[in-house]
Amino acid sequence: MDTLPARPASGRGPLAVVRFLGLVLLGALVGAIAALAAVAFVSAVLALNELLLVSPRSRMMFDHPGILLAATVAVPALGGLVVGLLHRAIPERRPHAPADVIAAVQTRRGRLPARAGGISALSALVSLGSGASVGQYGPLVHLGATLGSLGARLLRLGRSDDNITIACGVAAAIATAFNAPLAGIVFAHEVVLRHYALRAFAPVAAAALVGYVIATNVLERGALFHVADTAVPRPWEFVAFLAIGGLGALVAGAYMHAILGVTRLAGTLTLAPSLRPALAGAVLGLTALWVPDILGMGQETLRFATIAGAFGSAELLLVLLLKIAATGLCLGMGFSGGVFSPALVIGTLFGALCGSLVGQLSGAPQETFVFYAVCGMVAVTSPVIGAPLTSLLIVFELTGSYALTTAALASVTLASPIAAQLFGRSLFDIQLEHRGLDLSAGRGRAVLRTTPVAEHLTDDCVTLHPQTPVAEAVTALCRARHGEGYLVDGRGRYRGCVGLADLEAARESATGPILVGEVATLARPVLQPDTSLWDAMAELQDVTGEALPVVDPAADDAFRGVVFESSIARAYLAHSDELRREEHGTG
Repeated sequence: MDTLPARPASGRGPLAVVRFLGLVLLGALVGAIAALAAVAFVSAVLALNELLLVSPRSRMMFDHPGILLAATVAVPALGGLVVGLLHRAIPERRPHAPADVIAAVQTRRGRLPARAGGISALSALVSLGSGASVGQYGPLVHLGATLGSLGARLLRLGRSDDNITIACGVAAAIATAFNAPLAGIVFAHEVVLRHYALRAFAPVAAAALVGYVIATNVLERGALFHVADTAVPRPWEFVAFLAIGGLGALVAGAYMHAILGVTRLAGTLTLAPSLRPALAGAVLGLTALWVPDILGMGQETLRFATIAGAFGSAELLLVLLLKIAATGLCLGMGFSGGVFSPALVIGTLFGALCGSLVGQLSGAPQETFVFYAVCGMVAVTSPVIGAPLTSLLIVFELTGSYALTTAALASVTLASPIAAQLFGRSLFDIQLEHRGLDLSAGRGRAVLRTTPVAEHLTDDCVTLHPQTPVAEAVTALCRARHGEGYLVDGRGRYRGCVGLADLEAARESATGPILVGEVATLARPVLQPDTSLWDAMAELQDVTGEALPVVDPAADDAFRGVVFESSIARAYLAHSDELRREEHGTG
């Protein structure tokens, strides 16, 4: 029996292995650079906090109360002024953040600009150093991603490899910041890549591992917080952990809406955008005169909130509400920073408040208090960043406690699904949706929505002047083997579409000479050069024809050409195949 010759598998063989190993080494190199940058960034923030009297330690040791009060207000306000001036050098007039990283990877439309990334990192450094209530992990993620993208650009790698190097920078930043390599790997796949390809896993893992080694052994970065040996929670407490998850989703929603609401409010102010962070800094400083715990990243507040009795219930509620308001104010008014760190603090405060209330109502001892704090932390953080697995791994790698991780799992079980149904997958996705990029239907739709039809434009069509005799038009269409012609006047403006069948029918029924402009035009939707492939496909659903005209309204309805139905279908299949090969590790 005859057999067909075996087809060589695409992307396999010795050369593919060499290229793969090279990508792994590049991932490790990107991880090392991103880790060093992350440690330098965090060290600079801590130094500024000490110098500018933002950290609790520096404030306690400073013995000039009058100067301390003045600095509490002046430092955030002046920091906001510097931040506003820095943002004028960014084309979008705003700092770049993890949402921009996600958009670049999911749409495959471009690499991360190094200049904007550098200015955004400097802006975040000033914001955090001057005490703004923002997070450090978002800037670290974007900085690592920018370094990964820069490496891909220097080596002239393709888009798939570019996405992998971006994920390597992200994984290294998370692994370094949290001393959690597994969380770094999962975060890069769960939030940025949103697929698990074997080809991407090894470089990302190498980057996270290098970041972890640098953080723990070379530079001796400490963990975010430490939890001593804990008691085992009683069975009924898991019901409380589930309840914390459900309520935590609402707290996360309030936190996200505070940021989005202030952002909308800021857009209505007559104050110049570059001055808005200074106003926010002044308001933050005035509030901090009363409650200084809202200044900065709040890591000391987070650590104390995991200790039973460190805060009273009223204090926990007050700091919780003010931290939500302060972070919404700072980020909404233009300070540069992340949402992850404040979410950790807010969640821990919320969990600690729940633990205090449960202890008061049940009279049970507080040896499991830390469980409530950690459950609240993941219940709020997971919906905000859209990464439940990452949140759980951070708990496990920071504490080494399987019991704590299991309790956190109970909270995440309700928190993430409820928040996704009520608000969205994450704050990043909500921000992108407000910018016109909807990721709810997956990567394929996102790519098609950001691919303009202009990329598939052609002039392989028949254009007819409205004064052309029908007989000449029929001859021109027959010679070109096209069934449709496009009416374009003497000024190049589009005037409609006519079909060959209608022209022949008009010629046969006419008693004398007849012009093309006198024939009824076909009902055809008109595309613009920036119309997306996705929208073009939607227009084709109700059209029977060979192509759609493309008209430029910015140039007085100038006719630019046509996009054939077959071209749109081929582009859709090509993008789908490319994404499929990438996600299955063969791209």
